[in-house]
Amino acid sequence: MSKKPKFVIFAHNATYDKLHQVATLGMTAAAMGKDVIVVLLFWTIKKLAEGKIDQIDFPPEYADSAEEVSRLLKEKKVPKISEMFQDAKHVGQFRLIACSAGLEYMGVDGKAVEANVDEVLGLPAILSLTAEAETKLFI
Repeated sequence: MSKKPKFVIFAHNATYDKLHQVATLGMTAAAMGKDVIVVLLFWTIKKLAEGKIDQIDFPPEYADSAEEVSRLLKEKKVPKISEMFQDAKHVGQFRLIACSAGLEYMGVDGKAVEANVDEVLGLPAILSLTAEAETKLFI
């Protein structure tokens, strides 16, 4: 019996454009039968804890286009990040893991994210879990 190939995304950047890529890549890989693990780090943990995971924001260098892109996303009814994460769980194997050190470094109480992630793990456990992944992305 063969194991599913692991597809890992280390999600560090928390602006909408980056989180959208995390969600769409993760959902697509899950639908393709891969074991998807999204590891939330620093800013993604903070944004999730603050309930702002679906906030449409962009890096300052894209400020000139932000309003138009925001309008287009709403007009085209692009799903929210949280909805894409849930959809990914329905189409395949998709796990959200928060890094315990990231919680500490960002001053986030674990209770603020526990309901929205599958696990909170330390880096040694995360690295062991993701060691044999066929794909590893840092976004």
